[in-house]
Amino acid sequence: MFGLLLLTAAALLVHGYHPYAEDAEIYLPGVLKILNPSLFSANAVFFGEHAGHSLYPNLIAFSVRVSHLALPWVAFWGQLLSIFLLLAASWRLASALFGSESSDNEMAARWAAAALMAALLTLPIAGTFLYILDQFLNPRNLAAFAVLFAVAELFHRKYVRMALWLAFATAMHPFMASFGILFCAWVILLDRFRPRILGFGPLGSGSTVRPRTSDPLYKTTLAMALPFGITFDPPPPAYHEVALLQRSHFVLRWEWYEWLGVLGPVLIFYRMGGWARRRGMENLELVSRAMVPFVLVASAAAIGLGIPARFEALTRLQPMRCMALGYMVLVVAGGGLLGQFVLQKKVWRWLALFIPLCLGMYYAQRQVFPASQHIEWPWATPRNQWAQAFDWIRNNTPVDALFALDPGHMEIEGEDENGFRARSERSMLADLVKDKGAASMFPPLSVEWSRQIEDEKNWKQFGNADFERLRQKYGVSWVIVQQPGPEGLECPYANAAVRVCEIK
Repeated sequence: MFGLLLLTAAALLVHGYHPYAEDAEIYLPGVLKILNPSLFSANAVFFGEHAGHSLYPNLIAFSVRVSHLALPWVAFWGQLLSIFLLLAASWRLASALFGSESSDNEMAARWAAAALMAALLTLPIAGTFLYILDQFLNPRNLAAFAVLFAVAELFHRKYVRMALWLAFATAMHPFMASFGILFCAWVILLDRFRPRILGFGPLGSGSTVRPRTSDPLYKTTLAMALPFGITFDPPPPAYHEVALLQRSHFVLRWEWYEWLGVLGPVLIFYRMGGWARRRGMENLELVSRAMVPFVLVASAAAIGLGIPARFEALTRLQPMRCMALGYMVLVVAGGGLLGQFVLQKKVWRWLALFIPLCLGMYYAQRQVFPASQHIEWPWATPRNQWAQAFDWIRNNTPVDALFALDPGHMEIEGEDENGFRARSERSMLADLVKDKGAASMFPPLSVEWSRQIEDEKNWKQFGNADFERLRQKYGVSWVIVQQPGPEGLECPYANAAVRVCEIK
């Protein structure tokens, strides 16, 4: 326990903490809306659909009310807990893949698996625009450790625990949990039949997981393997525009290195399965043999959905998100092998591996958020000037104010992907970054999204007449413009990056 706590602290120092960044813009407003229903009187649908398919907002809001802590503190401690539990799940899975505690090398495998996971939390997952674990609290983080625990319990033959972890993951993030459910069902099937075509030899007496097809658990697992929160109604015409902006949904538009990030793990799992078989490591062989077709079938599905135009709306099923689970299992298995057969009890080997690795990951994260503190502590004043402006807005503008700002503001240099709604707790017109993602997952939103984005086109050339048009059409009462911005605006707040101006 103490060792995992130390690894949690080390992971925070390496990867940082940015509570309002990236997808926090989607998930945090749902929590804020529960805590204060008067917030977000306009455009709440762009985060409300995600909030409506998860119990995450309710869980975090409940934690705020019960603990009597401010939301920033609850989010911070929740992030630390997510990291700790993911490392604990890595330890638990490594204990199933690498044997008992009777050997020092097997204990080294567990520590190396947990340590490698701590070092690689923000490793990008090929073609998904996801990390193994984000630098902020969100439903994916909670689903990640729950799914990994479920896989670990499957190999420990703790089926009730497996089902409970999968249920928790489903409540937090049904979409990501579905891949864990499918993988667990696939492992159960594969271990039952062990087809020769996947490299298995004759069924031996030492198999670890051997349920019967008549078991209630087996039927329940298969029944749970359904898509969550996805409808298949024909999308509106406006959906085509937003779909084309989601490059990760169309694998044929990937860069070559993104395919390398998929095929590389497949080859590693394939070779690992044969190696584990020769060593008599049945669980490691089984998880490796299972992962190869799991990823290949998902890849075939992604290619098939991405080619015909009539399947355009189905690309939002994003089968390649199975790689999130694949990367986690690969890190645990790879770390365990390194610990058991390479690192062992040689301290210098551990230092030679993890010091450069952690420094490299730290450097990479500083390039992602260069204008912000590496760890945005709950009590600290933000260094980022966009964040400072958003904080001023939260404290000095009416709760029913509707803002307009550059729809691509999260991608502006120096903005560091700070979410406006999440940080300022105010409504805004649709944007080109996160609201685009919501519209791509829930096609009916694409109509309103397209309408608002069209009215914000050429934002950098906007003048007073354009802002007045937005006020009359949507009720926009405030705007945020980059310095120096147009003249003639009444701006009660300004810093070196932006001005916050009222439209009357």
